Formats: sequence, structure tokens, C-alpha cells
Amino acid sequence: MTTHDFLRDIKIYQNKGGYRFSVDALLVYSFITLPRVKTIADLGAGSGIIGLLLARKYPEAGVTLIELQESLVRLAERNVAANGLRDRVTVVNADITHITAPSIPSAPGPPLRCGEYDLVVSNPPYRRARSGKLSIDDERAIARHELKVSLPELVRAASALLRHHGRFCVIHLPERLAEIVHIMKGYGIEPKRLRLVHSTLGSEAKMVLVEAVKGARSGLKVEPPLIIYEDDGSYSEEMKMLYNAGEPAAGDAGADS
Repeated sequence: MTTHDFLRDIKIYQNKGGYRFSVDALLVYSFITLPRVKTIADLGAGSGIIGLLLARKYPEAGVTLIELQESLVRLAERNVAANGLRDRVTVVNADITHITAPSIPSAPGPPLRCGEYDLVVSNPPYRRARSGKLSIDDERAIARHELKVSLPELVRAASALLRHHGRFCVIHLPERLAEIVHIMKGYGIEPKRLRLVHSTLGSEAKMVLVEAVKGARSGLKVEPPLIIYEDDGSYSEEMKMLYNAGEPAAGDAGADS
């Protein structure tokens, strides 16, 4: 069973009982401020929401959605077609941990070409796997926990795909920020821009957005925090703008078997 949902001007089919996108997808999308991009890769693309949003934002860009789980690959292909983007968006069924060589095979789709992407994005699994508590075959568990790909493997793949001075944008947990910076530097990706995301003004940060540049010099800009909710529980003004005047991120528009 799938649902037919919307985010901004993107139609999105999602498995009702599987992994479903959250506000994180919109946060990653909004964090990307490049004036021009020609080639984009989305690592762990899920049903394709971030890559599809970016395809709309950059109408001249080619986008590659890279996803391991076959159930999500099928959804991503359906979503690409539903949004009329088959000419610019390609879905690749590939294991992120194998992205290390100049050209790697993938099925279906053409080989992934390393060193050729202007922008790599990811909304990756945040939490370390803990043996005995999670199913390694569960769609949601794989998307949220490092069962199939670790943080170092993700950053290594991003570094392999990026051209020199290409950018990697990722959302992750603040508690892992020191680890993220250390790993990025180890793979030649320099963190250049950071923004913390808070549920409310007085709360601790719940997420962190990081933009890093391959082969860049050190020097980090920390932007003002992004606040999701006002004290009364309504969206902040910034979030309303991101959601197009406060419309909900994903209201079920119907069910589809």
C-alpha cells in the first residue's frame, strides 16, 4: 500500500508502512544555496524527495538518485515519472559502500562516474546500529540506523563522487558533529558552513546541517540557528516560507495499492 503525498510542488508516493520522508528533507533542500549546479547525486535517496526538489530548483541539472533498497528504488522511479523528470533524473540501485573507484557498476542504470559531481547531498541513517534490537531487512530501520552504511563509508562515497571543489551537504545529529568533522577532513572534504536546527528557540539543537567542500582550505562559517516552531506550537516564519505559506509537508492525498 502506498500513499500519494506532496511537498511544495513535488508529488511523492511512499510506502504506507515503510520509511517516509520527514522535515529533514526540506531542511537539507533549503540549506543548499548554490547559484548554479550541473550535476547532483543524492546518497541514500529513499523515495527521491530531496533529489526531485533539487531538480526543480536547478532546471538545467542532471540528478542521480542512489538507493540500495529495491522497494525504495521502485518508488523513486515512480516518483521521477510522476513529476515528469525522466529526462534529467536517473535512479541507480547501488550500494554506497562500493562507491570508491573511478567508475563502478550499478543495477539498474549506467555506472556511477566518480569525480564528476558538483553537489552531493544526503539525509543518511543517523544512529549507530545496536545488535539484537533492529531488523536488518526493515525499510525504516535501514533508513534510520547504520545497518547498511556507516558514517565513514558515506563520507568516503561523497568524496569519491565529488569533483574538486564540489560540495557535500548533509543533515545529521549534533551529538555526532565532532565525528562528522573529523571524518570529512580525513577524506579531503573541508566543512565550510554549519547551521544548527532547534525545535524551539530555547531548546537544544536537534539536528545540524553541514556543507563541506572537497579540496578547500579550512575556515568554517556558523550561520544563525534555524527554529522550527514558535512557543505556541505553530511553525516559525522561516518554516512557513519553506513550506510555502505554512502548508503541511505531507498530507495524504489518497491511497494507492
